[in-house]
Amino acid sequence: MKDDKERGRNYYSISNKKAQVTIFIIIAIVIIGAALLFYFLIPKAETEAVFDETNPQAYIQTCIEDKIKDTVEILSLQGGSIESEGYILYQGDKIEYLCYTSEYYVPCKIQRPFLVEHIESEIENEIEDDMKMCFDALVDFYERRNYDANLEGSGDTTVELLAKRIKTSTDYTLTVSKGSGTDRYERFSVLVNNNLYELASIANDIIDWEAEYGDFDTTYYTTVYSNIKFEKHNQQEGSTIYILTNRDQGTKFQFASRSVAWPPGYGEVPIFD
Repeated sequence: MKDDKERGRNYYSISNKKAQVTIFIIIAIVIIGAALLFYFLIPKAETEAVFDETNPQAYIQTCIEDKIKDTVEILSLQGGSIESEGYILYQGDKIEYLCYTSEYYVPCKIQRPFLVEHIESEIENEIEDDMKMCFDALVDFYERRNYDANLEGSGDTTVELLAKRIKTSTDYTLTVSKGSGTDRYERFSVLVNNNLYELASIANDIIDWEAEYGDFDTTYYTTVYSNIKFEKHNQQEGSTIYILTNRDQGTKFQFASRSVAWPPGYGEVPIFD
């Protein structure tokens, strides 16, 4: 009888443990399922949350700022142009010559006399279609919420490189109405923190010097611009790669120059066996 009771207790103990394990497995499956559901649904919810009926400016900022950042990064790595006309390959990047001559012993000729304005134009051309799509999507958001939305203007995009930031503006005016209420939004602008203006301005000074005198000495500028790291990489065929890096933000601008170049082997000391 005692053995039977002992076996009974063992049986119930094993059964309870199995039941507990089963419960734990079910709970784990529920948790994993909830986590997956959360993962797939939250991005959609966040996308919807970007749209605020009373703040269309915030929607445009969120919609276009990544495109602006990506465009600026490409321009910064390639010397200020999306499609470089004259460039040198350096560590996989097509770096445009901002000052160039194919001759030896003579100073280069400036290729981009208005570098800042050129970069602004490159950004404008690259983001114009994306900006239009953002405004079309904004109108669609309003209309799906039973608003009457009207977009006026040509959609021209203006980009300004300013101190420590890049400002993008459009001439769009948005009018939305629902019931008896009407709201009008204009002067849309997007701000992106970036010091490309400073780096491009320094690059302008460097190519001005090289066009006048040839080789540029970074010693003075290193003292004046302590927040900027200056790199100068001389190439065998006479080109120079300049890399300007902001020490605080990590942003950089790189470009190429070929000025007062010497022929290969010039000035080398011969070695005799």
